[in-house]
Amino acid sequence: MSSGLAVLAPTEEDITKMIQAKVHVGDINKVHKMKRYIHNTTTDGINIFDLNKTWEKLVLAARVIVSIENPQDVVIVGSTTFSRRGLLKYASHTGCNSIAGRFTPGTFTNQITSQFKEPRIIISTDPATDKQALVEGSYANIPIIAFCNPSAPLKYVDVAIPCNTNSAHAMGLMMWFLSREVLRLRGSISRSIEWDVMPDLYFYRDPKDEEEDEEVVEEADPVAQAQQAVAAVDNTYSAEPDFMPEGEWAGASNAAAGTTTTVEATTGGFAATDSFTSDNWTA
Repeated sequence: MSSGLAVLAPTEEDITKMIQAKVHVGDINKVHKMKRYIHNTTTDGINIFDLNKTWEKLVLAARVIVSIENPQDVVIVGSTTFSRRGLLKYASHTGCNSIAGRFTPGTFTNQITSQFKEPRIIISTDPATDKQALVEGSYANIPIIAFCNPSAPLKYVDVAIPCNTNSAHAMGLMMWFLSREVLRLRGSISRSIEWDVMPDLYFYRDPKDEEEDEEVVEEADPVAQAQQAVAAVDNTYSAEPDFMPEGEWAGASNAAAGTTTTVEATTGGFAATDSFTSDNWTA
């Protein structure tokens, strides 16, 4: 880091996590104000962030958030799908308010609406998609912290955290870092002890992928297959027969049920008809 206390510097493990989550990979396009955060550009035109500057702005944002005494005065907003899970987890761990999904116009300016809020700081997951929230925050003169790509518009943004906002893992890891740093500065957790919350908790998971993983686990589990086979056999024996007796078998079933049956016997050249019921065997 270019400046700051050594205790606030990132560890080797933190930098490794950022590289694995591709936090340093940016867009091809870039705006003039974001050039200061770009370390290099690949032959494909992809802009690579300087992770030291990314960490510096992350710590600066955490120090600004901690300066607010009441955590409820901080609001984090995000409309992208893959940032909602990390957004909600950040809100639950730090105690701030969250607006996930579509932002309702007038939330920061119209006092008549039921969801009206008066935050002292706004955190945006992407200035390009949260434009309405940033505009209303500027009307109310509210400081804004935002995670920014190289092509993100920096208008109304006071503290820009350069990172990859197009990746679910990158966004989840950055919000996990911000949450951990806020709790450390508040004194809720110690720097000498590893935080027991894993970064995977902040990552967005596609419901379709989770269902496919569950199906694969069930198919690979022999115990579950054996239980399904036993259940299928039990259902087969407990089911009612799907056929009805006809002809001679119908008479036998009626006799077993106690109905009246007529039997014709030919003995000595004459036919005798005897009527009896299965309830009266002495007849």
